[in-house]
Amino acid sequence: MPKRIPQRQCLGCREMKPKPELLRVVRTPEGQVEFDPRGKKSGRGAYVCRNSECFRRAVKSRALSRALETEIPDEVMERLAAEMEAADDGQGC
Repeated sequence: MPKRIPQRQCLGCREMKPKPELLRVVRTPEGQVEFDPRGKKSGRGAYVCRNSECFRRAVKSRALSRALETEIPDEVMERLAAEMEAADDGQGC
């Protein structure tokens, strides 16, 4: 029996995709918002395609803040955007 790959929804384009294809942003138990490249940090996670446009869309619609159930400071948002750009491998939605 083949291993089942979990599906997650991108907050930008709202498409369901295999979890390994998405990037994870996490709110840690301490309340910090961080980019989680390996998808293993503990805390509440939110997923976005490996596409900076999806990240911008998720931020603009406030879907990221709602999913993480916290307001995200501007400096954290800028750092996340830079990390997303670095992780962005050109895949579209």
